[in-house]
Amino acid sequence: MMTEEIKIIGVVGAGQMGSGIALLAAARGIDVWLRDTDPNALARSRKYNFVADSYFSRKGSCHLQVIGMHFMNPPPIMRLVEIVRGADTSDASFSATKSLAERFGKTVICSQDYPGFIVNRILMPMINEAFYTLYTGVASKDIDTGMKLGTNHPMGPLELADFIGLDVCLSIMKILHGGLGDGRYAPCPLLVQYVDAGRFGRKRGIGVYNYHKAVKETSLSGRL
Repeated sequence: MMTEEIKIIGVVGAGQMGSGIALLAAARGIDVWLRDTDPNALARSRKYNFVADSYFSRKGSCHLQVIGMHFMNPPPIMRLVEIVRGADTSDASFSATKSLAERFGKTVICSQDYPGFIVNRILMPMINEAFYTLYTGVASKDIDTGMKLGTNHPMGPLELADFIGLDVCLSIMKILHGGLGDGRYAPCPLLVQYVDAGRFGRKRGIGVYNYHKAVKETSLSGRL
C-alpha cells in the first residue's frame, strides 16, 4: 500500500480534532468524508487516541492494517504525529501511515502500544502534579509562571490544561491509572472536582482560570 494510493480518508467526529484532521487532509488534495451524527460522538472521538490499538486488532479481520495516528491539538498547527503500531500491524501499513503523516507536514515519532503513548504518558502526569501543587496549597499563580520561566515552556501546565480541556485531561488520567495500575497516575481530587462542576477550561469559559472576565483571572485556589 503506497501513500499516493490514499485519495480518500474518513473522519468520525467533527469536533476540534476531527475537523482539524479533515482540514489537513483536504488542504493536501485528499477527499474527506467527515461524519458526526451522534451527539455523543465528539466525546468518544476525544478518547479514541488513547484506546489500545490491539483492542481494534482483535475486533476485525484487517488486523494487519490496524495502526494509530495520534495528532496533537490543534492538528493544523501542531507539528507532531505519534504513530502507534498494533500487535499485528504490517510494515507496509506502518510505512504508508508514516508517509501520509509526512505528507501532512508532520514530524513522526513512534510509540509502542501502551496507555498514553509517549507525549501523554509524560505530559498528563505533569499536569496532574500541577493540580496537586495547587490542591495542597504549595503555590497558585506561580505554578504557571515557574514552569514558563523556569523550564521555558510556552504555557504553564494549568493554562495548558484549560486549553486541552479539563474533562479531556481527567479522561486521559483515568485511562493511564486504569491501564497501568499505578497509583502515581490517580487523578488529583481537585481536577475531578473542577470537571464535576462543569469547569472544563477555555471551551466553557472557566476552568482553572476564568475567561469570562476581560482580563484572565489569576487568583487561583486549591478549592472550588
